[in-house]
Amino acid sequence: MSHVPTADATEVLEPVGHVQVIYLGPVAPHWECRMVFGDEEQIQAFVDRIDARLRYLPPHDPQFRRNRERVNRDAEREGLIVEWLLGYEEETPA
Repeated sequence: MSHVPTADATEVLEPVGHVQVIYLGPVAPHWECRMVFGDEEQIQAFVDRIDARLRYLPPHDPQFRRNRERVNRDAEREGLIVEWLLGYEEETPA
């Protein structure tokens, strides 16, 4: 039996929260997370997971990119917006 996606499966839902992830500079801890809106308990649990993944990783570390993608997927599953404020313009893939 195959699974056929329905219109409901592709429906875009309104975000339930928004978190800013701010790069603080080269001295650890490197990151600060700020809640813009959302359920405080849900956001705090999410921020705790971000902190565990990023605390000692500067943005130029190769592990940062992998962990950043994990954070983005986690946010997508929870219906959260993650805004990355790295202090520099990022290159966009061509």
